[in-house]
Amino acid sequence: MVKSIVISCIFCLIFLGGIILFFGQTNYVRHDRKLSVVCTTGIVADAVKNVGGDLVDVYALMGPGVDPHVYHARESDVQRLVSADIIFYNGLHLEGKMGQLFDRMSQQVPVCAVTDGIDRSLLRQSQFAGAYDPHVWFDVTLWMDCVKKIRDCLIHRDPVHTKEYSKNTELFLKKLQELDASIREKVALLPKNHRVLITAHDAFSYFGRAYGFDIISLQGISTDSEVGVGDIMRVVDYIVAHGVPAIFVEASIPQRNVEAVQNAVRAQGKKVILGPTLYADALGEVGTIQETYLGMVRSVVESIVATLQGKDGV
Repeated sequence: MVKSIVISCIFCLIFLGGIILFFGQTNYVRHDRKLSVVCTTGIVADAVKNVGGDLVDVYALMGPGVDPHVYHARESDVQRLVSADIIFYNGLHLEGKMGQLFDRMSQQVPVCAVTDGIDRSLLRQSQFAGAYDPHVWFDVTLWMDCVKKIRDCLIHRDPVHTKEYSKNTELFLKKLQELDASIREKVALLPKNHRVLITAHDAFSYFGRAYGFDIISLQGISTDSEVGVGDIMRVVDYIVAHGVPAIFVEASIPQRNVEAVQNAVRAQGKKVILGPTLYADALGEVGTIQETYLGMVRSVVESIVATLQGKDGV
């Protein structure tokens, strides 16, 4: 009798130990539910949805039109982050001070900066010492590296579904290759001396480098700075000297500074139109072409090319 009880206890301990070991594994994901993923921006969330497919339930902290440079995490955001299976963010200080939050979160939840997938030699230095320009998504080839990083992080978190994540990634990368080729075809329609893009803040430098545009901006890489009279007059002087036909506003930034440039150009007897609103740091509203990364980039490129050809603007 005693022997039977001892044997039963041993089997119970082995069984309980197995359960504890199984549930204690870092990469364990229940197979009867989707992976709960929290992303910072809509642009990052879009890429995660494409890679994760039906295996992930993705939530973006920052909705359409939200400027990530000045975003502050709310208490509800922290609660979502803590309860996530994995967190994705852009990195390179795009999310400002939230980087410190992610450092702390990484002790509890797997955290992935998608721009860690890019060779640092391909990044542009920012105006801040030791920092890089985070707006990598406007060079589609660099964003492809970020997509591969997302794939690797999902596979590390959920290795059981490696095949699915890999297949989804290949399909999305093909679409991105087609997008890159399409951009180059559209830009080729624009004479080289017309390829000057003037915007509210410096979000398009990777775009300029990849697709052959000169980029002039009122603000630097971060919008968390004031635009002074000197910044406005610098841009005005450039427009007047080079006969640039248009200046573009951005969806997540008030357009008063761009309008100030337009008025100052007019005061000098010249004309510059306001081009269509560009989506720089965020995607568009649900139901619009700009609600996805592919649609947003296509929309931006079409607006730029059409306006600089003299076919659009106000």
